[in-house]
Amino acid sequence: MFGEAVSAFLLAFPALFSILNPPGSAIIFNEVTAGHSHAQRVALARKVAIYSTFIMLGALVLGSPVLRFFGVSLDALRIAGGFVVSIRAYEMLSAPDTAAQRKQDQAKPVEAALPHNLSTYAFFPLTLPFTAGPGTIAVAISLGAARPDRLALMGAFYAGATLAVAVMSLCIWAAYAMSDRLSDMLGDTGRAAVSRLAAFLLLGIGVQIALGGIEPVLHSALVS
Repeated sequence: MFGEAVSAFLLAFPALFSILNPPGSAIIFNEVTAGHSHAQRVALARKVAIYSTFIMLGALVLGSPVLRFFGVSLDALRIAGGFVVSIRAYEMLSAPDTAAQRKQDQAKPVEAALPHNLSTYAFFPLTLPFTAGPGTIAVAISLGAARPDRLALMGAFYAGATLAVAVMSLCIWAAYAMSDRLSDMLGDTGRAAVSRLAAFLLLGIGVQIALGGIEPVLHSALVS
């Protein structure tokens, strides 16, 4: 069970880190909140991290059961989720600047926010869709589809995946809270390098998730 929890963590954390890309998102977060104080940005970072935790956990735990309720098998969900993640990773890999521009456009309403109502933007658009958007939700659902069928191992899997979500949320909070320093340290070249590395890693994870569904289907077809 411990090994299953560790495997779940090692699967979930890189996948979430790749799609969320806290260093790259922090640079944009710093730009769209540049007119506000450091204390306000730290408070926003904390709220965004908390909201992102609930979104990721909800998609991870409830995404697969909801889809299965509509008659989608676990293997089909793994294949579809793997393809979705792979396509998303390929888009990030081939056009990282476009993805960054889209994130910046999503967060633009924050630029004009007054100090006293800035917190109203913590959930929308800073959490959804800027931080934990459709891509993150798709990855979380795909990770949930990779869970084992045995009940005991399933609990260990969700424990490891939940730990990955918690650590990921801490990364979001830390990156956003120190976004001004991180932006100066990485610069344009550093952000591009982080984005491409994360996209390539996410591509491999997407393929691995898809293979987890393709193998049982092929095995059943050969046996029958």
